Amino acid sequence: MENQNLNTTNKKSIWSKVKVPHTLALIFMIMVFVAIATYFIPSGAYERIVDASGRNVVVPGSFHYVGSNPQGIMQVLQAPIKGLVAGAEIISFLFIVGGAFSLITRTKAIDFGIIRIVRAFKGREILIIPILVFTFSFGGASIGMSEEAIAFITILLPLVLALGYDSITAVAITYLACVLGFSSAMINPFTVGVAQSLAEIPVLSGLGYRTLIWFITTSIGTVFIMLYANRVRKNPKLSPVYKSDELKRQKLGTLDLDTEEFKLSHKIILFILFAAIGIIVWGALTQGFWITEIASVFLAAGLLSAIVGRLSIDEMAEAFISGAKDMMGAAIMLGFARGIVILAEDATIIDTILNGLSMVLSGLPTLIAAYIMYPIQMFINFFVNSGSGQAALTIPILAPLGDLLGISRQLTVLIFQLGDGFSNALFPTSGVLLACLGLAGVPYSKWLKWVLPLQGILFTIALLAITGAYVIGWN
Repeated sequence: MENQNLNTTNKKSIWSKVKVPHTLALIFMIMVFVAIATYFIPSGAYERIVDASGRNVVVPGSFHYVGSNPQGIMQVLQAPIKGLVAGAEIISFLFIVGGAFSLITRTKAIDFGIIRIVRAFKGREILIIPILVFTFSFGGASIGMSEEAIAFITILLPLVLALGYDSITAVAITYLACVLGFSSAMINPFTVGVAQSLAEIPVLSGLGYRTLIWFITTSIGTVFIMLYANRVRKNPKLSPVYKSDELKRQKLGTLDLDTEEFKLSHKIILFILFAAIGIIVWGALTQGFWITEIASVFLAAGLLSAIVGRLSIDEMAEAFISGAKDMMGAAIMLGFARGIVILAEDATIIDTILNGLSMVLSGLPTLIAAYIMYPIQMFINFFVNSGSGQAALTIPILAPLGDLLGISRQLTVLIFQLGDGFSNALFPTSGVLLACLGLAGVPYSKWLKWVLPLQGILFTIALLAITGAYVIGWN
């Protein structure tokens, strides 16, 4: 027994000594690797047409090689600048939301709200996690909720910290939960809807099997998060972000309700905040709200809260700049990550890679080909994060290829959505992931180390789901 404990301790200590490079260094290394690859991978392109809905769709069998355009040192050095320009919208979003939320927190209205929630869940804090995870997961599965999770990070982070959990838990119950639902969605219009339309099968068909996958995936993700959160609550020092979270708690401060008054202004500010959330959800569902609109709603909420909270003009300016400053690191890393994709796009190698992978699949047994299609889709997701954009790129190629291999188009769509989705919580080229981590103050390197075991579980679930669909002859 003593030896077993010793072995366990050694394993933990070995794992704890594994160091992932700083996020910026990791992204730059990937950037250099992609640039080197452009000297060995020939440039190529598929022909594309605009379909009835206005999407650019690949024409199967139209691949052809084009003039090579390898990316040298100057291109690598320019890529981060181009990436910052290309990611200007989401970077601006980070600055605006960071500043706006700083205005709201300066009024201390959120502190009072947190105290009341903590008291309401006294002794049952763990119940908040499954409630939130299933809520956000259903949002991802039904309306394709993903970017909207960014808005909830700053709102829920103080609550999660007050309940005794950590910043990683805050990202997990919001963004990761959305990813779980988005990936195993039953009716997500941006993945399932678009992909089924391109594959020429009934839109939203296969609802029952997808719902089963969604429930299993979300349940397992919930258990994983709860086990981690409960362990951190019992021993906060086990958290990879323990030190930074302690600083956050000191910055948030605590309120003594016996000496401080929960004023009418605090209640109005909380109402403004919830109203802003309602507007964002309504806008995303019915008005096509995205980054710009969500940021403007937050800015309005921040300014109104500052006015109601009677902050002076100087206090408002200082608070806003302070909040925006906190987003600087995430903004820079987001620009560098976007630079990776720009290098591959400028070298015109993405279509070449896709064509080569499809040729490899054509000679394999049916089920083996289906298995391999999954990591291939994950690989493509590294460069093309948009669900609908990825569908337009791969489904016109993989669906006919699946026909030749005996893979049903329904299964091809399932493989696409699973491969497109889960890795969004893994790859640094995901702007939404980096935005959420930046707002929560979680280094990508520490998130990567935390999420890898879950990614292994999700990979296994995906293969089992693919096997089940194949065995039952899912069409």
